This record gives sequence, structure tokens and C-alpha cells, in this order.
Amino acid sequence: MKLTKTFTAFFENEKSGGIILLFVTIASLYLANSSFQTEYISLWESELGGHSITHWINDGLMTIFFLLIGLELEREIYHGELSSIKNASLPIMAAFGGMLVPAATFLALNFGTATQSGAGIPMATDIAFAIGILSLLGSKVPASLKVFLTALAVIDDLGAIIVIAVFYTSSIAFVNLAIALGIWAFLFVLNRMKVQNLIPYLIGGVAMWYFMLHSGVHATITGVILAFVIPFGDGSENSTSYKLQHFLHKPAAFIILPLFAVANTCIAIAPNWYQGLTNSNSLGIILGLVIGKPLGIVLFSSIGISSGLCALPKSLKWPHIVGAGMLGGIGFTMSIFITLLAFDNPEIIVSSKIAVIIASVLSGILGFVFLKSILKKEKSGESN
Repeated sequence: MKLTKTFTAFFENEKSGGIILLFVTIASLYLANSSFQTEYISLWESELGGHSITHWINDGLMTIFFLLIGLELEREIYHGELSSIKNASLPIMAAFGGMLVPAATFLALNFGTATQSGAGIPMATDIAFAIGILSLLGSKVPASLKVFLTALAVIDDLGAIIVIAVFYTSSIAFVNLAIALGIWAFLFVLNRMKVQNLIPYLIGGVAMWYFMLHSGVHATITGVILAFVIPFGDGSENSTSYKLQHFLHKPAAFIILPLFAVANTCIAIAPNWYQGLTNSNSLGIILGLVIGKPLGIVLFSSIGISSGLCALPKSLKWPHIVGAGMLGGIGFTMSIFITLLAFDNPEIIVSSKIAVIIASVLSGILGFVFLKSILKKEKSGESN
């Protein structure tokens, strides 16, 4: 399978970004539990323009990240792995199972309790971390596995965005929402009129973000819907969409996501932190990501292929799908993001973050070890 230039660039950026995320997360956890604990945590809680720095990162900078996700999704739909039913059906089915089974696993332990709103937490996959771990396996990784995991993670992110929009919106200010959607409609008209200049879209996007922020719908949704009115054209390197996507790749991978990771993992871990891992919320997150993710991905892939809805690419084997499912349990960025929307109680938020980190580390290690073993066997089999 030949990889496109755009896909290769995306994969390389996400790979490097995943490695950086790992280092900054470890550094943040260390500083939050060092002699600088008070000053370090206060830094991220300090106010700027009426909101904490963490809030600006989560509601502001992360909107730019979601804009990039939207642009990548749009490209996949028009020219990538999601451009045909045949290519898209397997990762779509896998992603659906990878969201449904973890949520069901969580709800089995938390339904009817105060923490049932956390069902969306184990549904997410962190693209940067998952691809970063996969890249550590080097050139032995089949191109079809790279494409499958990337498409799976992108669809997974779309699912997480829909979950945020539908289930984590408590009350809606309809006037502000109508204004935001009206701005989007105006930008859509500009798109239809073939206005290629990016400036009116960016100005309109900022205004749309402001009104969406005050509508009750999470402001980061602005990034996704804005992406679909940015002129795509023929999708070439000269198109407005491509230029913006190319420009945003490095800031998102090397600035926005690391800042999000640092700001949201400055967790002061109590001496008895491990006791919280036995509650239903933490168990639901860990079991949902570590077991529910691979189970759902493999199960729904199997259903799709056996029913004839999907086809298994020649170079993609079932052990590859199992390994991809394990890496899909790396929820990190999106799981922590949904945690912040799901809960108000600081103690539950901290214990949930710890559960997400533990589950993501376990999933990463299991996926890496499993795939390394499988790929080593395949390579030795080929040499024989």
C-alpha cells in the first residue's frame, strides 16, 4: 500500500507529538508532586481575563486543535481512507465498537450513580499517543496498519466530538447559538461563492467561537464545524484547506497538545491515591479503555467482515487489528477533556485523570509488546 504525502506528513507529526506528550506529562506530574507543588499548580490556576489559564487552554487553544481534526476528517472524506464506502467501512465499524463497548463497560459499573455521566471518558482514543507508540515499532509496521489505526482514531475523535455536543451540553442559550450558526451559514455562503481568502473565515470563526462559548454548547465544537466551510477546492497543496491544515499541524502537535497535557496533569497525588482505583468510576474508566476498547474494536470488525459490510485489506491481519485495538485504549487527551466536562467534583476529576493515565499507560505497553511480538514473528516467517 502506497501512502500519500499528506498522510505521511500527518503520521510523522503525530508520531513526534506523541513522544513530546509523554515527556511533558511525566514532567508535569513530577513538578506537581515536588517541592514546587504549590507554585506550579497555582500557575495554571491563575486568572487571565476572568478565566484560569487552564480554562483558556481547554476552551480556547483546544478549539484550534479541533479545527485541525475537522480539516483532517474533511480530507479523509474527500480524498483519503474515508472517501469510499469500501475503504471507510472497516475503521468506521471498528471505531463504533471501540466507543460503544467501553461506554457500556463503564455504565455496567456506574449506571444510576453520581458518576454515570463519565460514560464518555473511555470512548476516546488519543491520536498522537497511539501513533507515537506505533511509530516506535519502526519500518516493520505495515502501511495498512498505520492507515487503519489513523482512520480509526480520527473517526473516534469525531465520535467524541458528537458525544460532547449531545451529552455534555447542560443548558442552551438559543439566541447565542442562533448567532453562532448564523455566522457559520454566512461563511458557508462565502465558501459557495468560492471566496478563497482565509481571513474572513478566521474572523468569522473567532466570532462564532465567542457566541458558541456563551451558548452552552462547548466552544471547541466551533473548530470542527468551521473546518467544513474552509474552502477545500480540489484538495491540492494550493487549496485554502490544505494550507491551513499544513500550517496548524506543528503548532497543534508541539504547542497546543503539550500545553493541554501539562495544564491538565498537574495533579497533586495524595499518599493514598491508589485507594481511589477501586471505586466504580475509576474501574469503569480503566476496564473500559484497557479491555473494552480492544474488545469492541475486534468484535465489531469481526461483525462487519463476517456480514460482508467490510473487507479486510490483504496486508492487514487479525493480530494487527487486536494490537490496534489495544493502542486504541490510549485515551489520554480526549478522555481527560471529557472528564473535565463530565464532572464538577475536584476529587472525582483527579481520580478520573489518574485512572485515565494508568489505563493509557497499560494500553500503550500492552499494544506495543503485543505488536512487537507479532511483527517479529511475521518478519522471521518471511525470512524463513
